[in-house]
Amino acid sequence: MSQLFTPPDGGRIVEEPLGEALSRRYLAYALSTIMHRALPDVRDGLKPVHRRILHSMREMRLNPETAAKKCARVVGDVIGRFHPHGDQSVYDAMVRLAQDFSQRYPLIDGQGNFGNIDGDSAAAMRYTECRLTPAAALLMEGIDEDAVDFRATYDGEDEEPVVAPAGFPNLLANGASGIAVGMATSIPPHNVAELIDGCQRLIEEPGIDTAELMKAVRGPDFPTGGVIVETEASIREAYETGRGGVRLRARWEVEELSRGVWRVVVTEIPYQVQKSRLIEQLAGLIEQKKAPLLGDVRDESAEDIRLILEPRASRGVEPEVLMESLFRLSDLEVRFPVNMNVLDATGAPRVMGLKACLQAFLDHRREVLLRRTAWRLERVRKRLHLLDGLRIVFLNLDEVIRIVREAEHPKAELIGRFNLTEAQADYILDTRLRQLARLEEMAIEAEHKKLAEELADLEGLTLSERRQWKRVSDDLNAVRKIMLSARRSTFGAAPEGAGAAPVEAFVLREPITVIVSERGWVRAAKGRIDDPSEVKYKEGDGPAFLVPAETTDRILIFASDGRFFTLGADKLPSARGHGEPLRLMVDLEEDAEILAVMAHRPGRKLLLASREGYGFVMPEEEALGTKRGGKQALNGQGAVCLPVEGDHLAVLGENGKALIYPVAELPEMARGKGVKLQAYRDGGLKDALVFNAEAGPVWIDGGGRNRQWADWRDWLGKRAQAGKAAPRGMRKLR
Repeated sequence: MSQLFTPPDGGRIVEEPLGEALSRRYLAYALSTIMHRALPDVRDGLKPVHRRILHSMREMRLNPETAAKKCARVVGDVIGRFHPHGDQSVYDAMVRLAQDFSQRYPLIDGQGNFGNIDGDSAAAMRYTECRLTPAAALLMEGIDEDAVDFRATYDGEDEEPVVAPAGFPNLLANGASGIAVGMATSIPPHNVAELIDGCQRLIEEPGIDTAELMKAVRGPDFPTGGVIVETEASIREAYETGRGGVRLRARWEVEELSRGVWRVVVTEIPYQVQKSRLIEQLAGLIEQKKAPLLGDVRDESAEDIRLILEPRASRGVEPEVLMESLFRLSDLEVRFPVNMNVLDATGAPRVMGLKACLQAFLDHRREVLLRRTAWRLERVRKRLHLLDGLRIVFLNLDEVIRIVREAEHPKAELIGRFNLTEAQADYILDTRLRQLARLEEMAIEAEHKKLAEELADLEGLTLSERRQWKRVSDDLNAVRKIMLSARRSTFGAAPEGAGAAPVEAFVLREPITVIVSERGWVRAAKGRIDDPSEVKYKEGDGPAFLVPAETTDRILIFASDGRFFTLGADKLPSARGHGEPLRLMVDLEEDAEILAVMAHRPGRKLLLASREGYGFVMPEEEALGTKRGGKQALNGQGAVCLPVEGDHLAVLGENGKALIYPVAELPEMARGKGVKLQAYRDGGLKDALVFNAEAGPVWIDGGGRNRQWADWRDWLGKRAQAGKAAPRGMRKLR
């Protein structure tokens, strides 16, 4: 066996508690995710990967007026110099910047297949080409004029901008989304013209509130259009707090056909909804009978969106009713979340409102202006300094020529003779003699005068805050003219009461028969079934319940474990087959028995009784629920559930004794055990019947025949008594 060798640690082994090591490393990972991946910078609205892509493309001179180059070349430059991550993640980010249905103002002009609104992915990067758009050029304008800080790249061999100069408020113009560790961001896109108008209002009145600011910035403006149905108060709250949501609907119109028939044409779909998935969703609603008003859906889109929605019965349905039902059931209406979580100028994550975001952008633009002004001032002063030297040359041209021709050290003599600086002397000695003609002297004087005026203007600009904001305002106005575009998303109001109306209000009302078999298979047949023998069942199965109802009804199912289950009649499987097991729709226990199936009737009351002989009266509304697990109503093993349609109750015990008393002796409860219905020495409750005293009860004999209980008053007594022997042949009451 070879001897184990332990290498020296080289000072790299640190002993520390595992919890502290994990906490520190996870915190470092979380900060990296927040600052370098998920959250955009409030000043330029870019994440690091987007900023690096644009900077790399600018250095490759892929400007709007130049020819496009392969995306693979750009991706290689980005991951090789600036972004040490996977090439596919960089290309995916680049593709999104080029999609006009993802970006309100695309920053990359893509040539080739960059995906579509159906959700199809882009072609491989070796097939596509790209260049910057004018909007991207505005974002990066002035980056070579010391407008922003630079930092070392990941390998220290190059530099990258910390932030872009940002000629327009890109954060709100294009929006952003991302998920970090413990926080997320979701910012909707806006119209640049409105944002710049808001910036102008903010420059003129720094103390303006959000309500006044919204006179310029009315709300989001999504690339795919649509109709915003959020209230102004809700949008204002989102803008003030930085959190909220915006309801966005598809744009649609009615297309009239012959003979009074119509169909709906959807021309714009909500932002970030894939058209192919939307069509699949609508088709699924038709197949699952969750949208009974919708008959068919098909896609006739070319370059523009055109979805055809055909109603099942256009003569009996209003287009508004059809669309309201689909807005409730599908992604034809979505709620875009607003969470304006960004990195501020110091790199700290913050949730900012509309005013704070615009103010941060304006402060950044003023800083960029001051830095570009300082950069220009330095160069103007340097040029004026050199021109001052040339002016001295023209005043003493013969002497300068003599010194240059005869002096052993002309530079030193020029400096001593005319009191020049070293830079001026070098520039004079580097100047060609042919440039010292009279015509050049005039050009130098003109340039000197122009630069002197520019110097005075720049120095005045650096000393006047009012002039600085005026210049920022003028620059934004120039950008507004370049990027002006009409609003795509309009504002509308949802029909009153539509938001509160239940989905059942949009269901086409038709008669059906709910069929439940002995083995618990459920289905719904169209119309009424007069002859139960016509219903077919699986081999070994048989009839249990045939309940007349309508598609708008809610079906109540009572099980022996005391629970009620609620199903929508329109969602039951078709009776063309044998249906589906009820246990696939609700969480019904295997040993539980179905005791009652009925269509819900508002205002009706139910009698619930347990096998132990306890019961109570329950308002039927209390039985309704929405959960698969049902709603517990009766404590104990259920025996009877029937509507209270009468004033007297007859109970029959397993001991063969019957008792009759007024229903009024039972308490009305929402749930519980109830009170004792009949006293038993052996056994429990077998059956119960509610009837009207005027008509009298009817019971069923062993042969299944109805028999009138004429002398029922002989069994009248008080609740919880034992009763007396039932009539001969009585096996059950219903």
